[in-house]
Amino acid sequence: MPKKRPAGLPSRKQILDFIATSDQPAGKREIARAFGLSGADKIQLKALLKDMADEGLIDHSRGRAFHQMGGVPKVTVLRVVEVDDSGTARAVPEQWHAETAPPKIRIVERERKGALGIGDRVLSRTEQKGDSYIAHPMKKLAKSAELALGVVRKEGERFWLSPVDKRERRELFISDLKDAEIGDLVLCEVSGRPPRVSARVDAVLGDPFAPRSFSLIAIHKHGLRHEFAQEAIDEAHRVAKTPLGEREDLTHLPIVAIDPADARDHDDAIWAEADGEGGWNAIVAIADVSFYVRPGSELDREARARGNSVYFPDRVVPMLPEELSADICSLKAGKVRAAMACHLKIAKDGELKSWRFTRAKICVAANIAYEDAQAAMDAAGEPQPFSIEGRGSSEGIELASSPCSMPEIEGPVSRELVEEALKPLWGCWRALLAARNKRGPLELDLPERVVQLDEKGRITSVAPRDRLDAHRLVEDYMIAANVAAARALEAKKTPVMYRVHEPPSREKLVALKDYLKTFGIEFALGQVVKPSTFTRVIERVGDGDGREEIMEQLLRTQMQARYGPERLGHFGLALATYAHFTSPIRRYADLLVHRGLVKAYGLGEGGLPQGDEERFEQIGEQISMLERRAMEAERDTIDRYVAAYLADRVGQLVDCRITGVQPFGFFATVLDLGGDGLVLAKDLGNEYFRFDEGAKVLVGDETGETYRIGQKLQLRLAEANPVSGSLRFELPEGSYGGPQPARRDRVRTTSRRGRPPNIRHQSRKGR
Repeated sequence: MPKKRPAGLPSRKQILDFIATSDQPAGKREIARAFGLSGADKIQLKALLKDMADEGLIDHSRGRAFHQMGGVPKVTVLRVVEVDDSGTARAVPEQWHAETAPPKIRIVERERKGALGIGDRVLSRTEQKGDSYIAHPMKKLAKSAELALGVVRKEGERFWLSPVDKRERRELFISDLKDAEIGDLVLCEVSGRPPRVSARVDAVLGDPFAPRSFSLIAIHKHGLRHEFAQEAIDEAHRVAKTPLGEREDLTHLPIVAIDPADARDHDDAIWAEADGEGGWNAIVAIADVSFYVRPGSELDREARARGNSVYFPDRVVPMLPEELSADICSLKAGKVRAAMACHLKIAKDGELKSWRFTRAKICVAANIAYEDAQAAMDAAGEPQPFSIEGRGSSEGIELASSPCSMPEIEGPVSRELVEEALKPLWGCWRALLAARNKRGPLELDLPERVVQLDEKGRITSVAPRDRLDAHRLVEDYMIAANVAAARALEAKKTPVMYRVHEPPSREKLVALKDYLKTFGIEFALGQVVKPSTFTRVIERVGDGDGREEIMEQLLRTQMQARYGPERLGHFGLALATYAHFTSPIRRYADLLVHRGLVKAYGLGEGGLPQGDEERFEQIGEQISMLERRAMEAERDTIDRYVAAYLADRVGQLVDCRITGVQPFGFFATVLDLGGDGLVLAKDLGNEYFRFDEGAKVLVGDETGETYRIGQKLQLRLAEANPVSGSLRFELPEGSYGGPQPARRDRVRTTSRRGRPPNIRHQSRKGR
């Protein structure tokens, strides 16, 4: 406990240290006493504690005591979520405001006064033991419920909840169906203890196969905040009317925004011109979100809690209310918008010579789809004219002196816009590309799946997205602006929320070495590993059959990118310093970088508040976790769309590629579509299959039939479940694993030295 000291507010760190080390619940009274505060200091302490709570550093626990955000109060209400066969219960705090997952706490009962079941609420005294917690029950409270998401099915006279999570194998008996019908997607309250766990319907969400249900499943499963508090909506309405004030006027420039054809928001726009000395002047204009979303506001709290926007094929769960994200902050053609302008001077070799940042007003000349921009440049001087909806084509249309007098443009691109905007952008990009190639970043050109929907939300196609020069152009301008933002903040001694991508760990490199050895490729562990190290591996593979799977393995070798206040560089981009600046509509990290620039350059209101750097590490961990959650939700939804798209092909042969091999079987993905499915080892034929751990292959002892990562083969699609997103494959008839009589088979596992261990993996067909 800190020693008493003269009156004066303690720092945030001192308060956090006191709360963490106090042997009793620490409320405002205990904190004031510990630091010798009285009178007016107590009033200031109350305001400081409220600020810390708003910032996510601390939270209230029972009795108005405080605890660190992400920590567990010493006395709190727990909700039981697991009960094992021995009767040991594990629970989570009922109130949990941190964005990290709540810890599962083992409940220690000295006397067995009554078995605890799932959903029970217990007032408990908690105790930290190392990195985990235990709880001592004080009082059992009125019961609440755990909610589970699933689909109603009927078997005999009973109804069951079939889970939407493909990792969850347990089905629950539904004790109360309410208004739900067979096949409905429902939220259920779960209660009881094994083996008598049951569910009762809490809410009916509708048809799980309806076009918009796949993303709805992900929203509920991952706990995404998909509705804004009325206070945030009202605040968005108020700030959207804020006058732009004095700004650098860039509305005369033919600046363009190049985005996906289905983009719902437009963060960035770009412009370039030759400087007459072989180099280039460029502007990367980014929506000035920090002007509207101020620190400590309702909008700020909501954005920080979300961390990022989440994009599904049929909808967006935005970080900011739509009045901001899709309207006043979106850089739309023909509209004057507030922007943070990054002015770049680029040498003829593509190196950044200098940069500066201003608050500006811009007017985008056109919102252009990547495909249209690429087609216009590929036309080699004969681009098609604008097509203005309702007016037909207009040959020879000129850029207005103020682009804001032009109507919003859709469709093909005019010759004038190509000459005035696109050609200079491509010229400058060639310089940036030369610098990128010299730097040697990691280039893993793996396909991205795109789900196309019709106007009713039905799937029309699932296909890889084409990788165009237009994509690379925008990417390289964004990278240049991100580097400039990080360097500018460093030069001004202002805190930076870096985008960190560290080099691969030794453990990952050892695993890669073993994997590459199976392809006859040597990989030296003693070398200094750079992105170009992996590029050389890809070059050695060439265009052979193993190219794509080796690139996937190289991707798995990389560390997870994250956000944090330490300057650790970006390994994948081969950059010593890097921060995200270009997407503040959809990423909270970018908003923090904008606030830093506002403060560093004295650009007015909305800058980074004094002392915010104290919580950058905690915020970085939080928004990194939220980013991973969003990626998982997006990936799960795409898997569901792929399964729905393939549902009509159940029973047919599909072209697949093996993506993973395990002792129990192998995983395969449908070529050009994605979607992973499993083929069980027990279905591979009437022989022993040996699993070679080093080579990651299954080999038949009698036939020598081999299944390895990257192998292409035809499989029969046995099942496609759109609700869970899971696929199941079988070998076609006539192959080694075609229909077989019931038998006993085994998979032997071989260690890296080739010696089979004593344990055999056994299975029985049909079990």
